[in-house]
Formats: sequence, structure tokens, C-alpha cells
Amino acid sequence: MAAAPHEILERATRIATVGMSADERKPAHRIPRQLLQAGFDIVPVNPEADEILGRRAYATLDEIPGPIDIVEVFRPAEEAPNIARQAVKVGAGAVWLQDGIVSDDARAIAEDAGLDYVEDNCMGSVQAAHDITR
Repeated sequence: MAAAPHEILERATRIATVGMSADERKPAHRIPRQLLQAGFDIVPVNPEADEILGRRAYATLDEIPGPIDIVEVFRPAEEAPNIARQAVKVGAGAVWLQDGIVSDDARAIAEDAGLDYVEDNCMGSVQAAHDITR
């Protein structure tokens, strides 16, 4: 049986956020900031940024040194399968598609490789509802 979203987040420390935005008005900035403030190690993945929230940004998951517990996705659903493939390649523990993002292909890729998978669910809401901090 698959782990519940809060269980996946409770096990995590390091979250690579694909599509993290430098724009404070966007959820792709606000949610990772909330998680950072809750003590999570947030790693921005955005090829157009050098740094977001004082954290070094990487162009791809491949460039991130060290382990990744969750790949959080703020990109369109059509990009999710490729991101899931990258998550498998780098040995991430889970793929998490944010609110409104659903992909049967990404789910199959992640689950076939043994990764936990969440879709159409806000990580910030789960963190707040369960008061998960590091």
C-alpha cells in the first residue's frame, strides 16, 4: 500500500523543487518558502535562476549534489513524466506533483521504480495540517 502524503513528508528532509519561482506572488515561491521556514532543506530547480530564497538554484535534478528525499513539481503535467524519469535517475525517494497537476505516466514511472508518488496535492497544506517541521 502506498504511503500517505503526510507520511512521505514526515520522512523527508531534503526537497528538490522543480519549477521553483523567484516571484513571491506565485505558489511555486510561497510553498517552498513555507517549507524552508518549517526547517526543510529546499533545493530550487530553475534553469533561469542562480539563487532563490538565498538557496543556490540548479538547472536540473542531475546537477544537485547529495540525496533528494522528494522531488516537488511545480511544472505543467506534460512535463511530469520526464521529471519523474529524472527523479528515478538521481535516486529520489518520492515524486510529488502540486495542486492541479496529474499525470498517469509520471505515476507509472515513479511507482514502477519504487518511488513514493503524490499528485494533485499541496505540500504546504499537508505540512501545515500535520504541523510537520524539521
